[in-house]
Amino acid sequence: MKHCLLLLCMFLFIQTYAQQQTTDPDTSLSSRTGLATYYHHKFEGRRTTSGAKYRSKKFTAAHLTLPFGTIVTVTNLSNGKSVDVEINDRGPHSKRYIIDVSECAAKELGFFSKGQSKVEISYSRKT
Repeated sequence: MKHCLLLLCMFLFIQTYAQQQTTDPDTSLSSRTGLATYYHHKFEGRRTTSGAKYRSKKFTAAHLTLPFGTIVTVTNLSNGKSVDVEINDRGPHSKRYIIDVSECAAKELGFFSKGQSKVEISYSRKT
């Protein structure tokens, strides 16, 4: 009887542990609203802060504090379009903007010709 109780406790512990691994309660979604702008084409091929070369045709972005490699969903609040970009640089270095996106991301979001747009950025973070 003790062995059955021990096996039952082990089974319940394993099930609970497996659920925690798949739901990952330490991850939460964060978001912020502000203005976005995009990299000028003159930066094509230059090194970013992470060491990667800037490519206007890749979905990348610059943010002042998010870790490199973070995937951020950027949503243009004026038209509802959104894209996922990878943070690989530091910036923007203006208090007016919260993120700099690549040229192709700005085109996909629909603000390339305007130069800037009000956006919401959202990303998962570990707590």
